[in-house]
Amino acid sequence: MKQIFSTALASLLAFGAFAQKSDGTTKSLVNAEKEFAKSIAKNGDKESYIEYSSANTLVFRPNPVNAKTFYASQSKGMNEVNWEPNLAKVSKSGDWGFTTGNYAVGTTDKKYGQYLSIWKAEAGKWKLAIDLGTESNKPLQKIADRFVEPKERVAPKTFINEKEIKAGKDVILTTEKTLNTFLKTHGIGAFGGFLTNDARLLFPGNEAIEGKGKILSFFNGMISKINLKTTGVDKAAGSDFAYTYGVATIDYKADLRESFNYVFIYEKAADASWNLIVQAFVPAER
Repeated sequence: MKQIFSTALASLLAFGAFAQKSDGTTKSLVNAEKEFAKSIAKNGDKESYIEYSSANTLVFRPNPVNAKTFYASQSKGMNEVNWEPNLAKVSKSGDWGFTTGNYAVGTTDKKYGQYLSIWKAEAGKWKLAIDLGTESNKPLQKIADRFVEPKERVAPKTFINEKEIKAGKDVILTTEKTLNTFLKTHGIGAFGGFLTNDARLLFPGNEAIEGKGKILSFFNGMISKINLKTTGVDKAAGSDFAYTYGVATIDYKADLRESFNYVFIYEKAADASWNLIVQAFVPAER
């Protein structure tokens, strides 16, 4: 009996490692995301988040907190949540990627929204780096799956020093600082110079908004000013993706001000400029 139990446990652990296995492809990331959802349905979010998080993973609940610390403090896990990605990309270095899509919480009185997860490869397995969700009404539109494989592969540097890491992050910080300056001097339309044509916006109370034109129309229709305060940044080893997070102060045209936590994902263009492909906002708690 003891031998059977040991064999079963070993098989379970091996399955968990296989489920999160990273081979540098978007397909492996999407598979990891789906297995993460199955794990929560079976074991609850407390156990699953602890398993799928690294030591530095941040979850926005609604403010950013360490995932392992947050879930270790929860009395019990919740498993009445399901989701599935409809957009995913992985860096050409194969060590960094993101997923986003719709989620639903509950069985009868359901709550809906969109989520954004950023993943990093750690010891050959996909681990969460950032995770947040923003509530909305039940989605009415179906978004076609878009799982984009890297066009090329580059091996990440085995040895990279702190100076190189800082220099890479500074480029992204400068980009966001420039964006924030333009938002102050040119208004909300300044986003137009930083958004990709197929960018996606996740904003509370709304379904995912796809495309530069629709995002600008949304912003221009309700927001008069926005100010960004960046508090964190990281960049993929392939130097083609990066993310920032921080606090956005939004002044609405209806004479109302709100604070949001935000996470932005940037993609490097052919001309070496950095452009926004995903923007996600969640109300900040003071």
